[in-house]
This record gives sequence, structure tokens and C-alpha cells, in this order.
Amino acid sequence: MPDLRFDGRVAVVTGAGRGLGREYALLLASRGAKVVVNDVGGGLGGDGRDDRPAADVVREIRAAGGHAVVSTDSVTTVAGGRAIIGAALDNFGRLDILIHNAGNVRRSPLAQMSYHDFDAVLDVHLRGAFHVVREAFPQMCSNDYGRIVLTSSIGGLYGNHDVANYGVAKAGIIGLSNVAAIEGAPSNVKCNVIVPAAVTRMAEGLDTSAYPPMGADLVAPAVGWLAHEHCSITGEMLVAIAGRIARAYIAETPGVYRPSWTIEDVETHAAQIRDTAGSVMFPAAPDGHAEHIRYSFGMAARGVTHG
Repeated sequence: MPDLRFDGRVAVVTGAGRGLGREYALLLASRGAKVVVNDVGGGLGGDGRDDRPAADVVREIRAAGGHAVVSTDSVTTVAGGRAIIGAALDNFGRLDILIHNAGNVRRSPLAQMSYHDFDAVLDVHLRGAFHVVREAFPQMCSNDYGRIVLTSSIGGLYGNHDVANYGVAKAGIIGLSNVAAIEGAPSNVKCNVIVPAAVTRMAEGLDTSAYPPMGADLVAPAVGWLAHEHCSITGEMLVAIAGRIARAYIAETPGVYRPSWTIEDVETHAAQIRDTAGSVMFPAAPDGHAEHIRYSFGMAARGVTHG
């Protein structure tokens, strides 16, 4: 198989000064993409600024013969999102790929989490995703081409201790991606979610001594494929952790239909309601929402009562 390259493509990668984002930017640039390396260079909690991380990545790309520019605008504001996407249009004249990877962490037990820390994490992960997607999406649709990769987390899929803010933000990313996939489908704009895990700065404070190899280089190829014109999926989630790449998806049990319900009926049928045998899926694109409704309405139309 020939190399999958990005010659002529322009990519924006947020949070690209370190860790996973840096790896994504370097990979795309090494295969011909022109890259906007966006990073405010803040601390792990999102405070502070430092232009050096983004500038260092740009220097590395240019030294290898690639093309890249620095963006230090923040995804947390509407103006920042507009400026980040504008950097691609102003410097390279187009935008083909958007990877939203910027993130921060503020840990606290749910009962003690401050409202400020809750908002600070949503501002970067979830509102930040919206700010850049909102600016990129019409550009991509008008060009009849686009690849968007948003970042969720196993914390968004399954939750974790002391990160309610992070879990909420990462779960919300899935909803945003699904809508972008549905609305982008007629214009060949595909949007998917990467669920990555790697030992980067975000793992500070965790005991990783027993972990297998978990470098960012084991995640980047999955992101590269999702960002490529050959990507054949949209509205899906790929997990990449410790060399394992898998698909994560939402499924439903077949469920139970009754023409009427009482609380006692739910109690009686709880095991059957939760039985995963014969589970069904409704992929977001092109019509998962309506397929879900049609499936449920079909059970009602058949009038099959269980139990």
C-alpha cells in the first residue's frame, strides 16, 4: 500500500505544543500537510501563557522541510476560535483538517469541586471544541471537503474519580461530533472522535510505573487516518491505548414493549429490559436519531407485549 499522504492539505491542531497534539502535528507535517500549530502554552490546569511550545514544534517541522505556523490564541473564546481558524486561511488559503486536542485538568472530588474549576475545564475541552468547529465547519462545507477529529476520553465514556468536569466535557464532545457528522455528510465533511490514552503531561501525579509502552506515537496513526481523505467512517469513536486501537460505540438492548406501564411492571421486567442479547445500534450518520425513533415506534406498532 502506498503511503497515505496529506500533500496540499492544511491542518489545524489545537494543543499541539506538547504531548499528543505535538505528535499529531509532526506526523501530518511529515506527510505533506501544512499545519497551524496552536497552543497557548499554559500550565496543566490551563493557567498562564508561553509561546515557546508551539514555536518549538513549528521550528521542528520547518527544520524537516515542512510548512507550519504558530497560533497562540485560546480556544476558550469565540474570538480565539475565529483567530485559530483564520490562521489557516490567512497563511495557507484553505482548511481541510481540524484536530481539537487542547486540554487541561483540574482534579477535585465531586462534592468539593468549585464552579470555577468546572467551567475552566469545560471552557477548554467542550466550549473550545465548539469554538473551533463552529468557525471551521462552514469553510469545510463550502469546499465540499473536511475532516474533523475531536478528542474524548475513557473518562468521558466511563467516568473516573475526581474529574467530574473532565468527564462531562469529554462526554459532551461525543454529541458535538455526532451532529457535525450528520450535518457534514452531504458535503463530504467527516467528523469522528479519538479516545486516546498516553503517558503525557496530563498523567502527572499518577503512578504509571506498571503501564506498558504508552507513547503518543501509538495514538497518532489512528488520528492520522481519521484526518485523511481515505477515512471511510463518520460519527464514530476510535480508542487508542497502549498499542490497542478499537471502536467504541453506543448500543441499546432490544428492550420491552408494553401498551402501558406501572412502576411494578418496570421492576418485574428489569432483567429483560437490561438483557444485552440482540443489542441494536443506531449509528449517528446519516440518520441514527430517526432510526432510533423508527425502531421504538415499530415495536409499538407491532403491539407485542412481553410477560
